[in-house]
Parts: sequence; structure tokens; C-alpha cells
Amino acid sequence: MLHIQVKQFSKLSTQELYDLLQLRSEVFVVEQDCVYQDIDGKDQKAIHVLGYKNKKLIAYTRVFKPGDYFKETSIGRVVVAKNERQFKYGYDIMNASIEVIRKHFNKSLIKISAQCYLKNFYSNLGFIPKGKEYLEDGIPHIAMVKY
Repeated sequence: MLHIQVKQFSKLSTQELYDLLQLRSEVFVVEQDCVYQDIDGKDQKAIHVLGYKNKKLIAYTRVFKPGDYFKETSIGRVVVAKNERQFKYGYDIMNASIEVIRKHFNKSLIKISAQCYLKNFYSNLGFIPKGKEYLEDGIPHIAMVKY
């Protein structure tokens, strides 16, 4: 089980910020071989959901209130360290993020931009595909919503 911490950007320590940016870069830039602008100016608006195992950050998401990313509440930058994925921590970090949306924004409608190969993972969490697939930073994505 993950130890979850939930923090506003202004409450992140320098080390926490470094660790989450390092994890995101490790997976989204290096592992997925995708050159894109990860530091996009939206982290300051997000609530950061950090998942720790043995005091090491191994899972992460960022959560947005309605209007800060999509019209609906949203969850993005969902990431689990490669060597920890077999333990299904993606479900833990997503369920914690869904709870953050309920608690902080009193909302149930959530929209995400999911990498297509993870469609089944998000479907298992109650998300439904909406619309056609599209390319985002050269990777096939699909919009998904949870009611």
C-alpha cells in the first residue's frame, strides 16, 4: 500500500518538487521516448497527489478543479515508476486522486486525456471513452470521463 500525501504547489518542498519532476521525466520523457514540455505552467494550479513506498516517491498525479485544465475536474500526469507497476499502485494513486476531487471540489464528473494503451486500466476505474483517438505529443490518446 502507498503512503499518500496531498499538497498544493505552494506547500511542496524543493525536494518533493524535484522528486515528482524526476519521476515524470523518467517515465514520460525517457521511458516513452517523448520530447515534450512537461513543465507547462499548470503545476501551480494543481493539487499534487504523491504516493510513497519506503519514503521514495513511486507514484504521482496532479488534480485540477473545473476550468483549470478542462471544463470538468481532471487528473493528469498519472505515473508509476516502472519497477513498481506490477504491484498495481496505479489503482491506489488514481483512487486517492478521485477522492481528492470529491473532497476538495465536491465533484464526481472527471475528465482525463488517457494514453490509448491504458484504456482498460482507466475503464476498470469507471472511466468511459468519449470521442475519437487523437495524438498528443506524438502518443495516441483518448478522452475519458467518469460520472
